[in-house]
Amino acid sequence: MRILTERELNRALLARQLLLERARVPVPRALELMGCLQAQYSPSMYVGLWSRAEGFGRQDLTRALEQRDVVQGTLMRVTIHLVSTGDYWPLALAVREARRAYWLRATRHAVSADELASSAEVLRERLKAGPIRRSDLDQLVGKDRAIGVGLWIDLVRVPPSGTWERRRADLYGAAEDWIGPPPPDLTVEQATEHLVRRYLQGFGPATAADVADWGGLRTADVQALLDRLGLRRFTDDDGRPLYDLLDGPIPDPATPAPVRFLPTWDASLLVHARRKGIIAEHHRHLIFNTKTPHSMCTFLVDGTVAGTWRYDKGKVTIAPFEPLRPEVRDEVEAEAARVTAFHA
Repeated sequence: MRILTERELNRALLARQLLLERARVPVPRALELMGCLQAQYSPSMYVGLWSRAEGFGRQDLTRALEQRDVVQGTLMRVTIHLVSTGDYWPLALAVREARRAYWLRATRHAVSADELASSAEVLRERLKAGPIRRSDLDQLVGKDRAIGVGLWIDLVRVPPSGTWERRRADLYGAAEDWIGPPPPDLTVEQATEHLVRRYLQGFGPATAADVADWGGLRTADVQALLDRLGLRRFTDDDGRPLYDLLDGPIPDPATPAPVRFLPTWDASLLVHARRKGIIAEHHRHLIFNTKTPHSMCTFLVDGTVAGTWRYDKGKVTIAPFEPLRPEVRDEVEAEAARVTAFHA
C-alpha cells in the first residue's frame, strides 16, 4: 500500500482547500470543494473565500446569502458553518443526533431533551411569522434553553445578520422555511456518506479519526462506513490507514505553494487537519492558546504557517515567526497589500 509522506499530504490539503491555486467557481461550488467553511466570525468567511476563489468580492458572498444559494447554520461539532444550500440538509441530518447527545453531555442534562423538544415546537410556531431576533428568542423560551433549542429545530442565520456589513448574527429562521424542507427520501446513512465524502474532498486523504473529529461522530461508525465505500487506501509515515476519494488530487510534493492569508477559525488549521503538517508543532501555541482559542489570522509560506497578521486602521501588519528571506518577504507584503485592498 502506498505510503504518503507528510509533504504529499500537505500538498493534497492545500490543493483541496484551493490554496495552491485559486478556483474560478461560484461561491457555493467553492464551499463544496473545500468541505464548507467555519463561520463563527462573519468576516472570516469573506477572507477565507477571498484566499480561495479567483475574483471573489465581498458582495459575492453577501449576495449568495441573500439569494439563499448558501446558508449559515449550526452543523458539525455544534459550530457555525457556511455551506452551499445543497449541502445543508445532508450535513444537518448526518450530525443531528450526535449534536444533541453532545449538547446534553456538555450541559450535564441541565435541560432535558424533552424540554428542548417542547421549546422547539413553541419556536417553530413562532417562526411561521418570520425570523426571530436572539433577544426575542431568549424571552420566548428562556435563556437556559435558547442556545440548545437550535439543536431540536434546524435554524439558519438570516441575512443581513452574519454578513460583512452586519456582523452580529442575531436573526434566525427555520431552515425548512428559508431554503425548503429536506429531501423526503434522504436517509441518515445517505447523509452520513455525503458528509464523509465532503470531508475527503476538502481534507483527504484522511483517517477515520480525522473524519469523525470533524463531523463530531463516533470513530467506529465512521470506520464502518469507510470500509463499505469504494475508496482509495494509503498509509501515512506512521502506518495509519488513510482513505480517499478515487479522484482526490495528490499533487507532486515539489509543487510550489504560493503565499496565502488565512482568517481566524480556518478549518485547515484545526486538529482534524494537524496530520497534514500545515503548522509546525513548536509554533502551534502562537496560534492557538487560552487567549486565542479561535486561532490568530495566519499566513502561509510554502504551505506552512509562517506568521500572523492583523488588519487595523486601514492596514495589514504581519508578524513572522522567524525572519523571512527578502524574496519571500516581498511576496508576503504583496499579498498583504491585496488583503488590505480587500478590506478597504
